[in-house]
Amino acid sequence: MTRNGPDDATRKGTSEAKAIEGLLAYALKRPRWGNSAIDYLTEAIARSRALARESPGEHTELLARCLRTAAKVLLKRRRAMEALPLAQEAVALTRARGGAPLVVSLHGLAAVLEALHRYSEAAAALAEADGIPPPPDD
Repeated sequence: MTRNGPDDATRKGTSEAKAIEGLLAYALKRPRWGNSAIDYLTEAIARSRALARESPGEHTELLARCLRTAAKVLLKRRRAMEALPLAQEAVALTRARGGAPLVVSLHGLAAVLEALHRYSEAAAALAEADGIPPPPDD
């Protein structure tokens, strides 16, 4: 599905997960100013939380991706304090599964911590990410 606008989230026949993906994509296309991107991200987080409650194993990673995306957008807007709890929750959600999602979440958390001048905590997050083994080659 081509993601061109917020109507992708309500298009008939669109699964809830695809609708959330559409909201994420559209939020990332919004200009730096204005709050429309934050509004779309807030909706995506709320909808992915509902999906994750219904079937955690299937949708927890989607929720983590929503949280990471929102933290990234907030960080670009110099709102690191608002981004911090989102980045921390993304790490908490991905910690059980590990692998690449955890590495990405830890890097996002480190970026937020650096913006807050919490360099030792940022370094610890990066060190943890560096210690995660890559997936085995098949």
